[in-house]
Amino acid sequence: MVAVIAVLAATAVALLVRPRPSATPPVGAPATPAPEQPDPDGLLRRGRWLWAALAGAGAGAFLGGLLALPAGIATGAVVGVVAGRIEPTVVRRRREEVRRDLPHVVSLLAAALQSGVAAADAVELVCRALPGAAADRLVPVAARLRLGADPAVVWAALGTDPELAPLGRTLARAQRSGAPVVAAVERLGEELARRGRAEVEDRARAVGVRAAVPLGLCLLPSFLLLGIVPLAVSLATTITR
Repeated sequence: MVAVIAVLAATAVALLVRPRPSATPPVGAPATPAPEQPDPDGLLRRGRWLWAALAGAGAGAFLGGLLALPAGIATGAVVGVVAGRIEPTVVRRRREEVRRDLPHVVSLLAAALQSGVAAADAVELVCRALPGAAADRLVPVAARLRLGADPAVVWAALGTDPELAPLGRTLARAQRSGAPVVAAVERLGEELARRGRAEVEDRARAVGVRAAVPLGLCLLPSFLLLGIVPLAVSLATTITR
């Protein structure tokens, strides 16, 4: 069992050390090396079954006896399932970036459409003006629109995006109903701006509430020592007399 744990631990260490791309560019390529791409799956998800086997082996070695096998299997299964459901840090950060940039994307898109440019050109202008995770998801939309795809279908497909769904649903509804697209996008921008301000205010209030907890924990001992304890000692002395 010790040998199995050692082998699994060595494999885990090998998984932790990811190979870095060579800094020497190929012939004819620019001298500046390409930046290292982030791991989209995350360390836990990428090696979840290895962590599960390592945790199961450790649990079995710790308990031993008749409980070693069932405890190892149960621990390994739990670790594998939990590690597979954990959202990678890169995915979470890009999701938060898209949500943060969405009001600005909608405002820029409304301004571009109001100037009279086509939808594909407007989306490309927004992507160039505000690069990031949201722009990366909008680049295929601009390409499909430029190739002549049905705008209603394109915007309906964008409505399935978890973060860009408000923009996709608004434009798809405007395309189907024939309503002015610019007005619909402007209303969406105002709504997203109000929602963003409300979220910021909620977070500010939550910070105040969370800050009161450690402050209370710091003040409670001093209150007990300076207020309650002398009063209790005084009452006890008076009673004993």
